[in-house]
Amino acid sequence: MIEAIAAHRPIVALESTLISHGLPYPQNVAVARASEAAIRAAGATPATVAIHAGRILIGLDDGALEALATAPAGTVFKAARPSLAVALTAGGWAATTVSATMIAADAAGIRVFATGGIGGVHRGAFGASATLDVSSDLEELARTPVAVVCAGPKAILDLPLTLEYLETRGVPVVAIGQDEVPGFYATSSGVPAPHIAADISEAARIVAAHLELELGSGILLCVAVPQAAALPQAETKAAVEHAIADAQAGGIHGPALTPWLLARIAELTDGASVRANTALIENDARVAGLLAVALAPDPRAGQPRP
Repeated sequence: MIEAIAAHRPIVALESTLISHGLPYPQNVAVARASEAAIRAAGATPATVAIHAGRILIGLDDGALEALATAPAGTVFKAARPSLAVALTAGGWAATTVSATMIAADAAGIRVFATGGIGGVHRGAFGASATLDVSSDLEELARTPVAVVCAGPKAILDLPLTLEYLETRGVPVVAIGQDEVPGFYATSSGVPAPHIAADISEAARIVAAHLELELGSGILLCVAVPQAAALPQAETKAAVEHAIADAQAGGIHGPALTPWLLARIAELTDGASVRANTALIENDARVAGLLAVALAPDPRAGQPRP
């Protein structure tokens, strides 16, 4: 990995919370390996990020992926910007969220990061009974200059408010190949995309221009879940609304809310949401790999590709 970074080869960072907290074994390690394989097939180098024994690891070998995936429940710390120092001093394994992975990628000079879906503004975060539940992912995008490829904000969030928050914080949101923001489990959300790139080449030009301006913020690139695994938009909306109502009735809130909702949606869709989730994770990795290749310096001219 050190050689790849030093040679300015195309590299894609990957988070590790999907391995430790997102999916059960062995599905978690299978998706992680498939994502890394998709990046390699695109011509780039995968760099899964995690923390072990007080060190940030950028690029896990297969043994480390297996060790993280099989670590006993409750033993893997979840590291984000607010808890990064604690994770480094606690010892043992810690998995990196979107914010912690972006920090590590930026420190290593990696410009592209692939994840499933970002966090955002939860429903009810603002208003008369405000919870102020806003993911640290949004603040990280506002302060760390990394291109993040995802399938849009998670479907359980308030999408219009999430986009408004990102605009206020100076984060461009670009949909690739369609005029709507992807709906995470569904190909579309019904919400117009703030910006559109026709293809990966155009997306790469936008990313390069944004990063060269040194504005200090990241850029969010949204790519739709593959059609074969996608849920209909109406089915996604119905399952999300049902799950949110169940969470409110059960008093579920705070850090427990997102994993609870995702598990409940999986039940309501008979596992279809999990299949869509795994498909979009791998597809995001593939697109991020192609983006990283398009952004890499041309070895013949020593200049960024157009």
